[in-house]
Amino acid sequence: MKLVFVHGAGESSLSFHHQLSHFEGAEGIDLPGHPAGRPCDSVEGYVEWVRGYIAGRGYENVVLCGHSMGGAITQMYALEYPDELKGIVLIGTGARLRVHPKYLKDCEDGVHAREGWLANRAGEYARIDSEVAAALLQRSAEVGPSVKLNDLLCCDRFDVMERVQEIPVPALILCGTEDVMTPVKYSTYLADRVKDSRITIVEGATHYVQLERHREVNQAIAEFLAGLG
Repeated sequence: MKLVFVHGAGESSLSFHHQLSHFEGAEGIDLPGHPAGRPCDSVEGYVEWVRGYIAGRGYENVVLCGHSMGGAITQMYALEYPDELKGIVLIGTGARLRVHPKYLKDCEDGVHAREGWLANRAGEYARIDSEVAAALLQRSAEVGPSVKLNDLLCCDRFDVMERVQEIPVPALILCGTEDVMTPVKYSTYLADRVKDSRITIVEGATHYVQLERHREVNQAIAEFLAGLG
């Protein structure tokens, strides 16, 4: 099986630092604009880009793993092209990803006041190992607030609440109990509707559960993969 990780809004493959070092042969994608190239203007656009990336490399038996916006991309991929996937992993995401206006305004302001925006970003990484957090912050600076804003607007338009029950592939759903961006109720909604799914809720973790509590997350993913054969 080929594990392919897709990051969230304004992030990069560094979001899966601990997963990429743990799972042999796993790959983390840097979506266009993160930081190279131009970002897509919709979740659907990102899906097509990811599909082209996977097809271009001839990957088979793909398990697509997405965090936040990456989870939206993963859900849409599973709905549109289920035969191309062995399973999916959804981390800190939801079937609908409405974005609070505060987050949008922070990015808008950050275009002209990057230092304040980066300080907010550093706060989001506060529970992550300092060395990894520093790398994440550097990459956030390279990606920039305008791309983050673009991605959040993509998330805000995403809504498959009436379609998730159609996902036919096995799914692992992960969330931290202290995730305020995509709270636990988002994950339980998915778990209640995706027919072949299991859910792992990690006590004390925030939106970056895969970085803060990587051992628990890696164990859950490993068990899920074992179940896929």
